Amino acid sequence: MPEETPISGFESSTAAELDDGEWTGDRAVAEVVGDLLSERGETVAVAESLTGGLIGSTITDVPGSSDYFDRSLATYAYDAKRQELAVPREDLDAYGAVSAPVARAMAQGVRDRADTTWGVSATGVAGPDGGQRDKPVGLLYVGVAFAAPWGTEASFTRSRRFELDGDRATIKRKSVVCALAELVRAVRETAPTSEFGDE
Repeated sequence: MPEETPISGFESSTAAELDDGEWTGDRAVAEVVGDLLSERGETVAVAESLTGGLIGSTITDVPGSSDYFDRSLATYAYDAKRQELAVPREDLDAYGAVSAPVARAMAQGVRDRADTTWGVSATGVAGPDGGQRDKPVGLLYVGVAFAAPWGTEASFTRSRRFELDGDRATIKRKSVVCALAELVRAVRETAPTSEFGDE
Protein backbone atom coordinates (compact mmCIF):
# COMPACT_ATOMS: atom_id res chain seq x y z
CA MET A 1 0.00 0.00 0.00
CA PRO A 2 1.38 3.45 -0.86
CA GLU A 3 2.09 5.80 2.02
CA GLU A 4 1.04 8.87 0.08
CA THR A 5 -0.40 9.43 -3.39
CA PRO A 6 -1.76 12.68 -4.83
CA ILE A 7 -5.52 12.62 -5.26
CA SER A 8 -5.10 12.81 -9.03
CA GLY A 9 -2.81 9.77 -8.99
CA PHE A 10 -5.35 6.98 -8.68
CA GLU A 11 -8.33 5.69 -10.57
CA SER A 12 -11.19 3.89 -8.90
CA SER A 13 -14.93 4.12 -8.55
CA THR A 14 -14.33 6.24 -5.47
CA ALA A 15 -12.20 8.68 -7.44
CA ALA A 16 -15.03 9.06 -9.92
CA GLU A 17 -17.39 9.90 -7.06
CA LEU A 18 -15.16 12.66 -5.64
CA ASP A 19 -14.83 16.01 -7.38
CA ASP A 20 -12.93 18.83 -5.59
CA GLY A 21 -14.15 17.64 -2.23
CA GLU A 22 -17.72 17.13 -3.38
CA TRP A 23 -19.24 13.64 -3.29
CA THR A 24 -21.11 12.90 -6.52
CA GLY A 25 -22.29 9.38 -5.76
CA ASP A 26 -25.95 8.41 -5.75
CA ARG A 27 -25.95 8.03 -1.97
CA ALA A 28 -24.35 10.12 0.77
CA VAL A 29 -20.77 9.11 1.47
CA ALA A 30 -21.52 8.53 5.16
CA GLU A 31 -24.21 6.05 4.15
CA VAL A 32 -21.75 4.24 1.90
CA VAL A 33 -19.30 4.04 4.80
CA GLY A 34 -22.02 2.62 7.02
CA ASP A 35 -23.09 -0.01 4.51
CA LEU A 36 -19.52 -1.18 3.85
CA LEU A 37 -18.54 -1.46 7.50
CA SER A 38 -21.83 -3.07 8.53
CA GLU A 39 -21.59 -5.68 5.79
CA ARG A 40 -18.05 -6.55 6.83
CA GLY A 41 -18.62 -6.41 10.60
CA GLU A 42 -15.85 -3.81 10.97
CA THR A 43 -15.51 -0.64 13.03
CA VAL A 44 -13.97 2.82 12.73
CA ALA A 45 -12.68 5.61 14.94
CA VAL A 46 -11.72 9.12 13.84
CA ALA A 47 -8.99 11.60 14.79
CA GLU A 48 -9.80 15.16 13.73
CA SER A 49 -7.85 18.38 13.64
CA LEU A 50 -9.19 21.05 11.25
CA THR A 51 -12.66 19.44 11.14
CA GLY A 52 -13.06 19.65 14.91
CA GLY A 53 -15.51 16.76 15.24
CA LEU A 54 -17.45 17.16 11.99
CA ILE A 55 -16.38 13.79 10.59
CA GLY A 56 -17.74 11.98 13.62
CA SER A 57 -20.89 14.07 13.52
CA THR A 58 -21.43 13.23 9.86
CA ILE A 59 -20.95 9.51 10.47
CA THR A 60 -23.50 9.59 13.29
CA ASP A 61 -26.06 11.32 11.07
CA VAL A 62 -26.70 7.83 9.68
CA PRO A 63 -29.16 5.76 11.76
CA GLY A 64 -27.54 2.64 13.17
CA SER A 65 -24.03 4.10 13.11
CA SER A 66 -23.46 2.87 16.67
CA ASP A 67 -22.98 -0.59 15.15
CA TYR A 68 -19.68 0.45 13.53
CA PHE A 69 -18.62 3.88 14.85
CA ASP A 70 -16.60 3.95 18.06
CA ARG A 71 -15.42 7.52 18.69
CA SER A 72 -14.07 10.78 17.31
CA LEU A 73 -11.18 12.58 19.01
CA ALA A 74 -10.82 16.28 18.20
CA THR A 75 -7.10 16.81 18.69
CA TYR A 76 -6.52 20.38 17.56
CA ALA A 77 -3.33 21.27 19.42
CA TYR A 78 0.10 19.66 19.18
CA ASP A 79 -0.12 18.49 22.78
CA ALA A 80 -3.52 16.91 22.18
CA LYS A 81 -2.11 14.94 19.25
CA ARG A 82 0.77 13.71 21.41
CA GLN A 83 -1.28 12.94 24.51
CA GLU A 84 -4.41 11.45 22.94
CA LEU A 85 -2.97 9.79 19.83
CA ALA A 86 0.71 9.22 20.63
CA VAL A 87 1.78 11.25 17.60
CA PRO A 88 5.58 11.42 17.88
CA ARG A 89 6.96 14.75 19.01
CA GLU A 90 9.68 14.28 16.41
CA ASP A 91 7.14 14.16 13.56
CA LEU A 92 5.33 17.26 14.79
CA ASP A 93 8.62 19.11 15.14
CA ALA A 94 10.07 18.02 11.79
CA TYR A 95 6.99 18.12 9.56
CA GLY A 96 4.34 20.13 11.40
CA ALA A 97 0.78 19.10 12.19
CA VAL A 98 -0.31 19.47 8.55
CA SER A 99 1.76 16.70 7.02
CA ALA A 100 1.57 13.16 5.75
CA PRO A 101 3.55 11.62 8.64
CA VAL A 102 1.30 13.25 11.22
CA ALA A 103 -1.88 12.24 9.36
CA ARG A 104 -0.68 8.63 9.36
CA ALA A 105 0.28 8.75 13.03
CA MET A 106 -3.10 10.22 13.94
CA ALA A 107 -4.98 7.48 12.08
CA GLN A 108 -2.83 4.77 13.60
CA GLY A 109 -3.14 6.29 17.05
CA VAL A 110 -6.93 6.49 17.07
CA ARG A 111 -7.24 3.00 15.56
CA ASP A 112 -5.05 1.49 18.27
CA ARG A 113 -6.49 3.52 21.14
CA ALA A 114 -10.07 2.63 20.18
CA ASP A 115 -9.11 -0.93 19.13
CA THR A 116 -11.13 -0.59 15.92
CA THR A 117 -10.62 -2.10 12.48
CA TRP A 118 -10.12 1.29 10.87
CA GLY A 119 -8.74 4.64 11.93
CA VAL A 120 -9.24 7.82 9.90
CA SER A 121 -7.65 11.22 10.41
CA ALA A 122 -7.84 14.71 8.92
CA THR A 123 -5.32 17.50 9.38
CA GLY A 124 -5.09 20.62 7.27
CA VAL A 125 -5.31 24.39 6.86
CA ALA A 126 -8.91 25.63 6.87
CA GLY A 127 -8.03 29.33 6.62
CA PRO A 128 -8.57 32.12 6.08
CA ASP A 129 -5.24 32.65 7.88
CA GLY A 130 -2.43 30.23 8.59
CA GLY A 131 -1.48 29.36 5.04
CA GLN A 132 2.16 29.26 3.97
CA ARG A 133 3.91 28.89 0.66
CA ASP A 134 4.38 25.15 1.09
CA LYS A 135 1.16 24.68 3.08
CA PRO A 136 -1.53 26.88 1.53
CA VAL A 137 -5.05 27.35 2.78
CA GLY A 138 -7.06 24.36 1.61
CA LEU A 139 -4.26 21.84 2.06
CA LEU A 140 -5.55 18.62 3.61
CA TYR A 141 -3.97 15.32 4.58
CA VAL A 142 -6.18 12.33 5.28
CA GLY A 143 -4.76 9.30 7.05
CA VAL A 144 -6.24 5.81 7.03
CA ALA A 145 -5.06 2.91 9.19
CA PHE A 146 -6.25 -0.70 8.92
CA ALA A 147 -5.88 -3.38 11.60
CA ALA A 148 -5.64 -6.80 9.99
CA PRO A 149 -5.92 -9.94 12.09
CA TRP A 150 -2.82 -10.81 14.12
CA GLY A 151 -0.29 -12.93 12.28
CA THR A 152 -1.30 -11.80 8.80
CA GLU A 153 1.13 -8.87 8.62
CA ALA A 154 -1.47 -7.10 6.47
CA SER A 155 -2.10 -4.06 8.64
CA PHE A 156 -1.26 -0.74 7.00
CA THR A 157 -1.32 3.00 7.45
CA ARG A 158 -1.35 5.46 4.56
CA SER A 159 -2.14 9.06 3.78
CA ARG A 160 -3.38 11.16 0.88
CA ARG A 161 -2.95 14.83 0.08
CA PHE A 162 -5.80 17.02 -1.14
CA GLU A 163 -5.91 20.68 -2.15
CA LEU A 164 -9.34 22.24 -1.69
CA ASP A 165 -10.92 25.54 -2.65
CA GLY A 166 -13.37 27.65 -0.67
CA ASP A 167 -13.82 29.62 2.52
CA ARG A 168 -13.19 28.14 5.97
CA ALA A 169 -16.61 26.52 6.32
CA THR A 170 -16.42 25.07 2.80
CA ILE A 171 -12.93 23.66 3.30
CA LYS A 172 -14.00 22.00 6.55
CA ARG A 173 -17.07 20.50 4.87
CA LYS A 174 -15.04 19.26 1.91
CA SER A 175 -12.45 17.82 4.29
CA VAL A 176 -15.13 15.67 5.89
CA VAL A 177 -16.15 14.35 2.49
CA CYS A 178 -12.54 13.65 1.47
CA ALA A 179 -11.85 11.77 4.70
CA LEU A 180 -14.91 9.58 4.34
CA ALA A 181 -14.27 9.03 0.64
CA GLU A 182 -10.72 7.93 1.38
CA LEU A 183 -12.07 5.48 3.97
CA VAL A 184 -14.49 4.13 1.36
CA ARG A 185 -11.65 3.71 -1.12
CA ALA A 186 -9.45 1.89 1.39
CA VAL A 187 -12.24 -0.43 2.52
CA ARG A 188 -13.14 -1.29 -1.07
CA GLU A 189 -9.51 -2.12 -1.84
CA THR A 190 -8.97 -4.28 1.26
CA ALA A 191 -10.25 -7.79 1.88
CA PRO A 192 -12.64 -8.06 4.86
CA THR A 193 -10.99 -9.18 8.07
CA SER A 194 -13.26 -12.25 8.01
CA GLU A 195 -11.52 -13.45 4.84
CA PHE A 196 -8.03 -13.54 6.34
CA GLY A 197 -8.71 -16.95 7.87
CA ASP A 198 -7.88 -18.19 11.34
CA GLU A 199 -4.98 -16.66 13.21
